[in-house]
Amino acid sequence: MGMLILGLVLFLGVHSTRIVADGWRTAMIGRVGERAWKGGYALLSIVGFVLIVWGFGLARQQPVQLWMPPRGMRHLASLLTLIAFILLAATYVPRNAIKARLHHPMVLAVKVWALAHLLANGNVAHVVLFGSFLVWAALSFRAARSRDRAAGTVYPAGTMSATVTTVLVGTVAWAVFAFWAHGLLIGIRPVG
Repeated sequence: MGMLILGLVLFLGVHSTRIVADGWRTAMIGRVGERAWKGGYALLSIVGFVLIVWGFGLARQQPVQLWMPPRGMRHLASLLTLIAFILLAATYVPRNAIKARLHHPMVLAVKVWALAHLLANGNVAHVVLFGSFLVWAALSFRAARSRDRAAGTVYPAGTMSATVTTVLVGTVAWAVFAFWAHGLLIGIRPVG
């Protein structure tokens, strides 16, 4: 469990600089340069991610069950992860109505993904991993919306075709992951 926690501290810590120290981040980028900042950021993120994957794998070998989720939670989790994939697609498809309305769909995707996994899993490793991401996503979304208000950020209106494309891309990506890739990469087949 220590490896998982260390990975979460590194990964989410790096990704929290805009939440807790945006001014310091800006000053550091000015001091060391954008390229060096991004290099250090990427390196720490990769190390943190590797530690999360390794630590979670170790923790799953000796699970400590806190509760047994009702069977229906798996169905709800599937629906929520579909929504998360659509939100993730909304991050990248230009001029879709989802991003125009919600402004930060990637962070919302993380929030929905984490909640889905918390609802469907009741052991300590899942609570630590997905609970950490859920708290981070909630704080990150609040900070991003606050920055938007301060900067007077206006998001372009979405179009129907871009929104339909977003939903289709998200749904296809979800299906590929739920029916095939999750089992291949994680070792658990949530659907099928």
